[in-house]
Amino acid sequence: MIIRTAAALLLGLFAGGVVFTVLAPSLRSLPGPAYVRYWQALNSDYGRAMPVILLTCVALLLTTCVMSYQRGWLAFGLSVASLLLLAATIVLTITQLEPLNQLATSWNADQPPADWADIRQRWWTLHTVRTAMAVLAFAAVLIAQAVDRQGSETLHGADPARQPAG
Repeated sequence: MIIRTAAALLLGLFAGGVVFTVLAPSLRSLPGPAYVRYWQALNSDYGRAMPVILLTCVALLLTTCVMSYQRGWLAFGLSVASLLLLAATIVLTITQLEPLNQLATSWNADQPPADWADIRQRWWTLHTVRTAMAVLAFAAVLIAQAVDRQGSETLHGADPARQPAG
């Protein structure tokens, strides 16, 4: 299904981006001013790109769920799971991470507030949860694609009209 493939590509792009941040432990050891500058730059870039990517992905996954309904319970269930995990990721981002991002954007990088390290730790903890949900959503949509493809091949293989002429 082309729509699910497009959703997987966008979800993979997002999941890869958040995984990269988790895999960069040096970011957590930056001193206050350097970290605040990094955080502010990242917020600017992600703030422009992520809403478009994630909302498009939600629309594609929703369409995939509707189209998968009659393609078998497993492909449908995995598509729904992917959509729900992505929705939870977005809710976590909007309600928890984005307020911390906005707070960091307001800081003077040369003089971060006294509790900047505590706020950074809270962001990292929430980001790790978001990353796990994004990776699980990505895995679910990939497995749904594989299950759907395998089911399609089984159906076509069982159809004598689709068998190659011998």
